[in-house]
Amino acid sequence: MRYHECWKHRDLEAVLALYHPQVEYNDFFQNRRLGLSELRDYVLGTMPSRPEEFLDHIDRIRVDGDTAFIQYRIAVTLSGRLATFHSSEAITVRDGMIWRINEYASVVREGVENRSQISDPRPATSRLGLSPRQLSQLANDLEQYFSKSQPYLAPDLDLTQVATATGYTRNQISYLLNQVMGLSFYQYVNQTRLTHLLDQLRPPLPARIDELAFSAGFNSLSAFYRCFRQHTGQSPREYLKRLRDEQNDA
Repeated sequence: MRYHECWKHRDLEAVLALYHPQVEYNDFFQNRRLGLSELRDYVLGTMPSRPEEFLDHIDRIRVDGDTAFIQYRIAVTLSGRLATFHSSEAITVRDGMIWRINEYASVVREGVENRSQISDPRPATSRLGLSPRQLSQLANDLEQYFSKSQPYLAPDLDLTQVATATGYTRNQISYLLNQVMGLSFYQYVNQTRLTHLLDQLRPPLPARIDELAFSAGFNSLSAFYRCFRQHTGQSPREYLKRLRDEQNDA
């Protein structure tokens, strides 16, 4: 219970203080085994950190000898969207400290039916090697890669290139985008291109922004106009006119 409360209250140092020097964290989704030296970064990267994120019990703690079984609901922000999952852990104690953790995440997003489960009883994320915390890490890694490396500026960017650069599989990235964020890969890329373009709009404003669209990575004007209207509710011409009017009023 102390361990769970430390996670819930986002107390990193208190979590780390409960680990046995020989702690073993088994992540059965990625077949990873983490030791004490690796857990600080792991906990820091996966602990709820934003006001809207949370971690709550969904059942009483069950105990068998030195091992406790907890089930919880965790909400994490994935590229600006809050997604909620169910997960569970088996926690074994030795010498009054946490010695072993086995994570078993069912990873079912509330309110969303995953049709791929019809032919395979395992959750899609189990087959892909993703737990809720890893989905959060994947989303953060993807955002960081796009922000720092700006691969979207290349008009021929594809999913294989992004997977190779980030170390994730094509299927893992597709699951995050399609099932969690509700976007195709190219919708995600074009949204990022549009954000980049809008950030470049500073006085003096251009008469047209077609050249900016191509420099931001769009490879066709039709794709640019469609993306622009979807996310601003205006055409590029209308958007520029509004900006000019606001500048004149100021």
